[in-house]
Amino acid sequence: MSFEQIAWLPLCAGVTGVGLVLSFLLMRRRGAVAGLRGVAWSLLPLAAYLTGALPTLWRIGTAIAGFFAGVVFDPMVWAGVAVTGLSLLLFLVTGVLRRRRTAGPVAPEAPAVRAPAAPGRPVAPGGTATQPLPQPKAAPAAKAAAKPGADEDFSDIEDILKRRGIG
Repeated sequence: MSFEQIAWLPLCAGVTGVGLVLSFLLMRRRGAVAGLRGVAWSLLPLAAYLTGALPTLWRIGTAIAGFFAGVVFDPMVWAGVAVTGLSLLLFLVTGVLRRRRTAGPVAPEAPAVRAPAAPGRPVAPGGTATQPLPQPKAAPAAKAAAKPGADEDFSDIEDILKRRGIG
């Protein structure tokens, strides 16, 4: 069927009329906003006829329908779709590989390269000691309770435990 064989004015006017009736029913059920939106959609077929846009819309519709009919029934098109999918997959894989390469390989760190930090001084990622962390003020009773020969690492832990009331 070609474009010229269809009586467009009665068809567009009929679709608009049915749409307006349905819009009125929609307005009574769901409110004025829904009804007015239905009126807006209903007026489009008549507007397309009156502006002369129907032949263009007909060509667009037949071109889209022809394209999809050709896709469904043509094996050559399916081969093109498969090649397009393979191309997209390769783009995704190379993007991931490029991101990994620019991040650089992670080299294992040798423990002998790092210099030991003084107690209470954290070690920066480069292996050098940073500024000492501020130590909380210890209670005088906790300082007096510390044994003079105790290891420094354990004395900090003992101070914390005593402040919490443990041990």
